[in-house]
Amino acid sequence: MADEATKTAIGDKPLIQLTFAVDGKQISWNNANAPVTVSIPYTPTAAELGNPENIIIWYIDGSGKAISVPNGHYGLATGRVTFATTHFSYYAVGYNKVSFKDVPESAWFHKAVNYIAARGITTDTGNSNFTPQTRLTRGEFLVMLMKAYTIAPDEERVNNFVDAGSIYYTSYLAATKRLGISGGIGNNMFAPDKEITRQEMFTLLYNALKVINKLPQGNFGKSISSFSDAEQISVWAKDAMTLLLETGTVGGNDGKLAPTSATTRGEMAQVLYNLLSK
Repeated sequence: MADEATKTAIGDKPLIQLTFAVDGKQISWNNANAPVTVSIPYTPTAAELGNPENIIIWYIDGSGKAISVPNGHYGLATGRVTFATTHFSYYAVGYNKVSFKDVPESAWFHKAVNYIAARGITTDTGNSNFTPQTRLTRGEFLVMLMKAYTIAPDEERVNNFVDAGSIYYTSYLAATKRLGISGGIGNNMFAPDKEITRQEMFTLLYNALKVINKLPQGNFGKSISSFSDAEQISVWAKDAMTLLLETGTVGGNDGKLAPTSATTRGEMAQVLYNLLSK
């Protein structure tokens, strides 16, 4: 069931088999449109309690390899590990400790960075640094976004953006265009190496969540009109920023939303953490 590397990664932690039966007969179940939320009791070690964002869920695929489930997380208040899945298989609790020299525990983005790094959504930028203040590009954000929501890249790259190149983000751009997550910036271009603004990030996030039917719900009582720079939001970004603001997914700073400001890696980590850890 699990290969040797997976067995080592799991160790003595719980292994879960999810099955579906009708009239006592076990049948396979896989439905992308009907995710099931699974919640199990778990008692972390003292070390794990110090870094609960590094407690993860592994999905054991057909070849026995462990693949991180991005939305799997431990709740301190509930004492349970929770994750959502669209198919029944083997799953296991894991602990993937990560640390970066430039992400101190006192940093506001510390938990967020650890969370996404532990799940393989992002990696360091060299020499065990995360460079949280580095400005993010459109291509970088898109790859992280799609990894966070397990949106597979397209190996078939026909009809891609003309500036998609042949690099780490190329297949992801192909899927983005095919799924309608983004139509680009015009002239069949995506500008993957251009720094991404906050309103561009929120619009891509909104479009992706809409495509996979995972837009956040709820209302935190926030309104765009209460921010002094709301008029700077482009027409094409208003729906996205309105919903993400009202649901508490994003917030402003000092009464401003800064929609045209560049986005940093630390800010990106916080947005994805806010969504995935709920």
